[in-house]
Amino acid sequence: MDIAVIGTGNIGSELARALAVADHDVILANSRGPESLHELAADLQARAATVDDAVAQADVVVLSIPFAAIPGLGQTLRRAPASTIIVEMSNYYPLAGVIEGVDDAASTSTWLSRQIGRPVLKAWNTIFSRSLSLKGRAPGQSDRVALPVAGDDPEDKKVVMQLVEDTGFEAVDAGTLADSWRMQPGSPVYCTDLDATALRAALARADRTRMPHDRDAQIRAAYNPENGGVGIDMVNGVQIYRDITQ
Repeated sequence: MDIAVIGTGNIGSELARALAVADHDVILANSRGPESLHELAADLQARAATVDDAVAQADVVVLSIPFAAIPGLGQTLRRAPASTIIVEMSNYYPLAGVIEGVDDAASTSTWLSRQIGRPVLKAWNTIFSRSLSLKGRAPGQSDRVALPVAGDDPEDKKVVMQLVEDTGFEAVDAGTLADSWRMQPGSPVYCTDLDATALRAALARADRTRMPHDRDAQIRAAYNPENGGVGIDMVNGVQIYRDITQ
């Protein structure tokens, strides 16, 4: 399967690596152009392309770019074949800039879907890049972390859930795209590295009225601007996020 990963920051690069290890054909693209991706592409035995070419060539497009930048790709994404599955793994933080209309939507992903004029699914947004790199496990292992997947098309969701499994994590159906608010920042499933049983329980107890407070509290507790350019303390962040949302 040809999978385009748009955005090659920490989380995008780790996801591309996990997909490549699982023997998928990975296409890399970013805003700087394919010439900036030659080293990473060679390391992953992937292809580097422009964003337009990557979207046109892929069976699945994964958007690993800032939330606010996704609407700007609408024209490109609308040109993709109708069969192309689009996955977004972004997260909206009002502290980084309030976007009008987002808080009034059923979920941040439904808002994005309307902006780009294409159906989307949500996956891989609830894990730190460090955990994505270090915690992938084969099925059946007791310490396997689970990740939620939300979307409206059952067949597309099956494809994305299998890709989550391929990257080393147990996929859990989190419902429709409107239900994906339960996996947004501040929810008890967000970057807490739970197993499947605990994840399902956390999805069920997510409290929309509490999430903005917990989201901002997590950032205050885990953010360190001197942390190697990453910002979030990913070593201790999982436990910090668990403690705040328990």
